[in-house]
Amino acid sequence: MFPLAEKDKSIARLLFSTGTCPRCIFRFCGVDFHAPYRLPYKDLLRELENFLKTEDDDLSLEAAKPPLKKIRLQDEETQIDDQSQNGGEMIAIVKDENVIPEKPYLNACNICLGILQEFCEKKFIKKVCQKVESSGYEFTNLVFSVSFPPQLSVREHAAWLLVKQEMGKQGLSLGRDDIVQLKEAYKWISHPLFSEELGVPVDGKSLFEVSVIFAHPETDEDCHFLSTSCPDCFKPAKNKQSVFTRMAVVKALDKIKDDDFRKKFPCPPNLPKAFCSAVEIQCAHGAVFVAGRYNKYSRNLPQTPWIIDGERKLESSVEELISSQLLTVFKAESFNFSSSGREDVDVRTLGNGRPFAVELVNPRRVQFTSQDIKELQQKINISSDKIQVRDLQLVTREAIGHMKEGEEEKTKTYSALVWTDKAIQKKDIEFLDDLKDLQINQKTPLRVLHRRPLAIRVRIIHTMETHYIDEHHFRLHLKTQAGTYIKEFVHGDFGRTKPNIGSLMNGTADILELDVESVDVDWPPALDN
Repeated sequence: MFPLAEKDKSIARLLFSTGTCPRCIFRFCGVDFHAPYRLPYKDLLRELENFLKTEDDDLSLEAAKPPLKKIRLQDEETQIDDQSQNGGEMIAIVKDENVIPEKPYLNACNICLGILQEFCEKKFIKKVCQKVESSGYEFTNLVFSVSFPPQLSVREHAAWLLVKQEMGKQGLSLGRDDIVQLKEAYKWISHPLFSEELGVPVDGKSLFEVSVIFAHPETDEDCHFLSTSCPDCFKPAKNKQSVFTRMAVVKALDKIKDDDFRKKFPCPPNLPKAFCSAVEIQCAHGAVFVAGRYNKYSRNLPQTPWIIDGERKLESSVEELISSQLLTVFKAESFNFSSSGREDVDVRTLGNGRPFAVELVNPRRVQFTSQDIKELQQKINISSDKIQVRDLQLVTREAIGHMKEGEEEKTKTYSALVWTDKAIQKKDIEFLDDLKDLQINQKTPLRVLHRRPLAIRVRIIHTMETHYIDEHHFRLHLKTQAGTYIKEFVHGDFGRTKPNIGSLMNGTADILELDVESVDVDWPPALDN
């Protein structure tokens, strides 16, 4: 059923005579149900022609040209009246508005520049789908997005002013919100075609995105007059090739007065010579996240690549040993590694290990069974004797927040091999076992001052347990608040940590070895490995 009624005829005739496509006419007539937009373009054109015919007019495409007539329009056959150059509204001489343009299906719409013509047809959707299928991504649904040239907003504004003026003559009003948005109409038409072609639903929550970027260089300057009328809307920004972004243009259109707009831009907008072009078709998958716990058994392995002044100091790192395997299997472009705290290069991480998460950017493979993940964990563990991972699993972005939540309120357990300058007996260290919830003040250690701000941090040593070895060595087990610098608590860092083991024993102490025995973060969930 054709969606336009008799009340829409004058608006439809006005827009059609200036070069507006049937689907844009539907939008300006407030047609907000999907079916009419989905009809093939030539069928729409034929039905619109029949709708606009009158008994007195022969509106066939082969009709002779009628006399020229002055109205406030402009199209590709326009001759601008000399008076329009003197600050008045742009007035054009065009064909009678009751006449359908010759071969309208060959012309690009003066409002959407062809978006709702060629780029809604199955031929174009198939072209996009071929790109999707050749991209190598795994997906079970997709989100489809489009980027339109900002000048479309200017042209739509011009058409709105024209239609609003015409409706005003009839005592009617047309708000900008009464017009169906171009992206909405495009979505109504394209989404079913994508689903049919690819066999998967189009879902706004999908992590797999197919995007098309449209451009129309011929009309790029349509926006430029706005920069003089509303200069505060167009400010240079980083990573922006042009100040004429869609948001800036929309902001300016909200501010400019109708009369000022009419003086500087033709209403209706003129006919373009060419259609838009789809300059880029992109496929991308949202990041996926893998979490687990790692043990580090080497005292010569940093957590992250150790590079100073562009020179690598050690050949590998925990991050690389884990993430390189994930990167390959997920066919991702890059990764971001994070963990619950970090250990120094010479510190081992034992026990249940340290929680970590890896963000895999733009992965092409995303469908894994639990068995696949177990095999991936084994692959990582076989690849090196310096690390082991456990509880490897896929997690959500939100779940990673649990790893960081209340990090400094969590506790960590350490084992330190301590050296003392003076000879000791077992009874000389037993008093440390009795100290509970010892509060210490730690000034930012000298060794990390280059990357952390200078501050005094209060930390708690919850418990200590000593094991005597010989007159100059003992093993110290500590349970501390997360974020405590253990090495500095032992040797004092030239008095920057108070109190410290040395000051508590009225001597000098140093740390020879340090192990992390547990990181008390209940995440990720333990698995039956």
